Amino acid sequence: MTTIIEFLVVFVILVLVHEFGHFIFAKWSGILVREFSIGMGPKLVAWHKNHTTYTLRLLPLGGYVRMAGWQDEDDEIKPGTMLAIEVNDQNVVERINLSSKTTLQGGIPVQVDKVDLQHDLTVVGYENGDESELKTWSVDHDATIIEEDGTEVIIAPDDVQFQNAKLWKRMLVNFAGPMNNFLLAIVVFIGVALVNGVAVTNTNQIGKIEPNSPAAAAGLKADSRIVSIGGDKIAAFDDIQGAVAQYRGRTTTLVATKAGKTQKLMIRPTSDGTIGVYAKTTKAPMAAIESGFTTTWAYVTGIFHVLAQMVTGHFSLNQLAGPVGIYTMTATAAKGGPMNLILFLGGLSVNLGIMNLIPIPVLDGGKLVLNLLEAIRRKPLKQEHEGVITLIGAGLMFALIIAVTINDIMRSF
Repeated sequence: MTTIIEFLVVFVILVLVHEFGHFIFAKWSGILVREFSIGMGPKLVAWHKNHTTYTLRLLPLGGYVRMAGWQDEDDEIKPGTMLAIEVNDQNVVERINLSSKTTLQGGIPVQVDKVDLQHDLTVVGYENGDESELKTWSVDHDATIIEEDGTEVIIAPDDVQFQNAKLWKRMLVNFAGPMNNFLLAIVVFIGVALVNGVAVTNTNQIGKIEPNSPAAAAGLKADSRIVSIGGDKIAAFDDIQGAVAQYRGRTTTLVATKAGKTQKLMIRPTSDGTIGVYAKTTKAPMAAIESGFTTTWAYVTGIFHVLAQMVTGHFSLNQLAGPVGIYTMTATAAKGGPMNLILFLGGLSVNLGIMNLIPIPVLDGGKLVLNLLEAIRRKPLKQEHEGVITLIGAGLMFALIIAVTINDIMRSF
């Protein structure tokens, strides 16, 4: 049960950080964010603030940001639909109710003839079903609509829709999700470095000695400086491995200094070429910040190496993980303690950022490609064409997820 909770916490953090990137840049760009959801599925709780509806949903599987006009959102209300409207003192519509789960106090029943919530902002219909008089009501720009599932969101007029924002702003919104994942990873790795310290490898001074190791048996002390091994000069910690590798299972000399005193020791490295010494560490803030960026970059290059193998054909499904595989890895990471789980969160965040930048239309990377295509053509693709491309991309992603999940299950057994 504990592992399930840890998996869900990691998953929700990653997705919400990603979606918050889209959210904050959409707000900044003047795009209406109609809903920010924590979780998926049926709505449990909802509240409104600054034109956005915040919802808590039943399934704790991430969340989503719902922007006006984004992802083929459709607010069309067909003729003949029965709804209720709530008007103010100027007879302007402030609320529209399409849900049977909610009743508007003082609401006016209307049988719809035509509703335009994007351009003209009007409701045309028959009040109380009286077909002898067709009435028209103006709709407030910031009116809300209660949808069939009971969720109340603000309407989406043209001026606040995603597709009507400037192209460079839309590109920033699309990139903001992956960007937030990279920022989360950097912050995580900086935090871990501040707690655990950063290995200092540009010096020949060592840190701890592993108990019962060749170094401990030879009498080497912690914080010593290793001057040479087998006559080979040691200038930095990274030089130790190369020097030791020549004497696997054989005895050689090691010269070290500490507090001005020189020691000449006889040491016998293990058969795998180790002597059991650790680099000296520092918790200096600048070193931790540098480690945050370099560790993130190391993950980025590693992931691109795997992606390059996908292109060149040297690829295996074992290099990818779906929900089952991530759950297994989360359980393994959690066994190493909280700090190990946090490190896993950072690495997974880099993965999510990179994967979302793959140029598949349903992903952020695919949307950015369509943005670039629009910049080159100086006009967007037709919505129906973009819809077909997105549908194909979604199909490819679904097929890949199914294949990876089946492979994860097979590996588990």
